[in-house]
Amino acid sequence: MLGKTYDSQVCSIARSLELVGERWSLLIIRDALFAGVTRFGDFQHNLGIATNVLASRLDAFVASGVMTRDDDAQYLLTEKGRALAVALIALTEWGDEWASPIEPPILYRHTACGDGAVHARTVCDECGPVPPAEVAVRIGPGMPAEYLAARRGGTRAG
Repeated sequence: MLGKTYDSQVCSIARSLELVGERWSLLIIRDALFAGVTRFGDFQHNLGIATNVLASRLDAFVASGVMTRDDDAQYLLTEKGRALAVALIALTEWGDEWASPIEPPILYRHTACGDGAVHARTVCDECGPVPPAEVAVRIGPGMPAEYLAARRGGTRAG
């Protein structure tokens, strides 16, 4: 989707960008998640996106399992697609804080209780909420051994 692959990147952010890193992609997911849009024509009308670009993005979402297409030609989010809600809420909150000169135009609310505010937060399993400045990275179990060996040897693999 991006016109560039990140094969040399050992990073889940880079892998995620391969699926949803293009601007229209996140807006399509936003409309499907929060506005209930399911039809090609409605996505096109709401976003003003070129039909060829929209078709390409929707096809890629279906191919990657982010969406399915049913017999009524509706594009429906899968569990994988719905899980992007947290990322979109986090981007919304960041945009409200750092990219918007006005008050938040959208507020996320919990439907089960009626009106509780919903937020994306960094949370420690032991301590609860933590500020982003206190978050560090560590090598995880999915880090390829050859990547670590290349880094120890003084060469950079990614």
